[in-house]
Amino acid sequence: MKIIMTNEIIIAGRKIGIGLKPYIIAEMSANHNGSLDRGFQIIDAAANAGADAIKLQTYTADDLTINHHGGMFDIADENSLWKGRNLYDLYKEAQTPAEWHKPLFEHAIKKNIACFTSVFSEDGVDFLELLNVPAYKIASFENNFHGLLKKVAKTGKPVIMSTGLISKEDLLESVDVLKTAGCKSLILLKCTSTYPADPSLSNVQTIPDMQHIFDCPIGLSDHTPGIGTSIAAVALGACVIEKHFTLNRKDGGVDSAFSINPDELKLLVRESEQAFLSLGKISYEISPAEKKSIRFKRSVYVVKNIKKGEIFSKKNIRVIRPGDGLAPKYFDDIIGKKAKSDIPFGTPLNRELIS
Repeated sequence: MKIIMTNEIIIAGRKIGIGLKPYIIAEMSANHNGSLDRGFQIIDAAANAGADAIKLQTYTADDLTINHHGGMFDIADENSLWKGRNLYDLYKEAQTPAEWHKPLFEHAIKKNIACFTSVFSEDGVDFLELLNVPAYKIASFENNFHGLLKKVAKTGKPVIMSTGLISKEDLLESVDVLKTAGCKSLILLKCTSTYPADPSLSNVQTIPDMQHIFDCPIGLSDHTPGIGTSIAAVALGACVIEKHFTLNRKDGGVDSAFSINPDELKLLVRESEQAFLSLGKISYEISPAEKKSIRFKRSVYVVKNIKKGEIFSKKNIRVIRPGDGLAPKYFDDIIGKKAKSDIPFGTPLNRELIS
C-alpha cells in the first residue's frame, strides 16, 4: 500500500512547505551552558530575531553511550572541536536536564515561538509526549536508528530528519521505515555532519534532487560559519533552515564555535525571506514596477538645431536618454534622410519629423 505524504506541514500553527517562506529553526542544543536562565535568554533572543522555532536536544549521556574510557569512547580526531574529550563526559555536560523541558516549552509559548526537540531515545519520546511536543527532530547520528524512527512516527507528529552520515540507499530505507510506521508529515534536511562544516562540502545543489526523489519539503541543517550557505539553500528551494544559536560565541560552550549570534540570526531571517521572495516565477516580461522606468532608456534625440531639409547625421542626432524618441534600432536608418521641418535642439525624434 502506497503511503500518502503531505507537502504542506503545520508545526504550532505555522505552515511549512514548497512555495512558503523558509521556516527558521534556532537550535539551542548545549548553548544553555548548564544554566536554565541562559536557556530562557536564548529563547527570548531567538524570538526577538524573528525565528520560527527554538529547538532543544533531549537525551542523557546514558541514552547515547556508556561510561567507558579508551578506544573510540575518547575523541582523538585532530580536527575535532572536542579532541581529547570522552564521549560520556561530553554528553553529560551538553545534555538539557529533563526538568528544564517544561519551563523552556512554557517560556517559548509565552514568547510566541514554537519549541520542539531532537530526541535520541524511545524513552525520550514517551517523556516528550507528556509535554505535547508539536514535532520531533531526528539528528543525523540517529537517522539509522529504526526503533527510534518507528516510535516517533507512531506519535503522528511531524518529523524533521537530518540526512548527514547516511547513504542514499540507507536514507531511502529510513524514510520507508518512517512512512510505514505512520509518518505522514516529513521534512528532510540536507546536512554535512562536521563541526564546523566547510561550505565547499555542503553540496546544497542536492536539495532539488532530494525534493524530486522524496517528494516532501526539503531544508538544510547548516553547521557552516555565517549564513551564506543557508541563503544559497533557500535559493535552491530549501523550505527549512536550522542553525545552532547562542547569545555570544565568546561565552564558550560545547557548540558555540559553529553557532550564530542574535544579530546573525536576525540577518538570516531577513535575508532568507528576501532570497525566497526573489525566486518568483520564470518571467521575461517587464514587471509593472519597471514600466515607469522605461522612459529613462535611450532613444533618438536631436542634439543640434536642424533646419527643414537638412540631412540627419551623427552630428545632429544621437542615441541618448530619456526614451520618448524613436528606438535606438532605427538610428542607422535615419542617417542620410531629411528633416520635414525645423527641429530644435533637445527634441525627441519621431517619424512625423522625417521626410
